[in-house]
Amino acid sequence: MLHERVDAGGRENREQLTIERRVPIRSFKLGVSGIADVVEIHGPDRIFPVEYKRGRPKAHRADEVQLCAQAMCLEEMLEVPIMEGALFYGKNRRRKRILFDPELRELTIKAGIELRHMLMKRVTPQPKYSAKKCNACSLENICQPRHPGRKGAVNRLLSAAIEG
Repeated sequence: MLHERVDAGGRENREQLTIERRVPIRSFKLGVSGIADVVEIHGPDRIFPVEYKRGRPKAHRADEVQLCAQAMCLEEMLEVPIMEGALFYGKNRRRKRILFDPELRELTIKAGIELRHMLMKRVTPQPKYSAKKCNACSLENICQPRHPGRKGAVNRLLSAAIEG
C-alpha cells in the first residue's frame, strides 16, 4: 500500500513544487538504470529524489546508496547537481534527509562496480539468513535464504534478466 501511489506514476503540481512519480532513470557512467519512486522539482535547479521504504531506517547504508545512485542518474540526465534527497520510511512515516557527500558518492560508485562484476560473472553472494533483515526484504521469496539448496534462484533470475 505504501508504494501504491508511487507505482501509479504521474505528475502532481503544487505552488512551487512539481512531483513526478515512477521516473525512469539511467546513468551510462554508473552503468545502471531503474525507476525512481519520486522526484520533487523545487524550481529549475533543485531536484530532490525521494525513495519509499516500507520498514525503518537501517544500520547499514544500502538505502542511502540506492538513493544516491538515483541522484547520480538524475544528475547525468538533467545536467544539474543534486546535493540531497530523502528516504521515506513507512513504519515511522518520516522522511530521513540524506546528503550526497563525497563519501556516500564513492560508496555508491564502488557498489556499482561490484554489481557489474557480479553480473558479468553471473554470480551473486551466498544468502545469509537474518530474520530482522530478510523479513523486511522485497526479494526474500526470490533469494530464499532459509533454503540453502535453492541458493541459485537469484542467479537464475539475473541470468534471465540479462538474456532477456
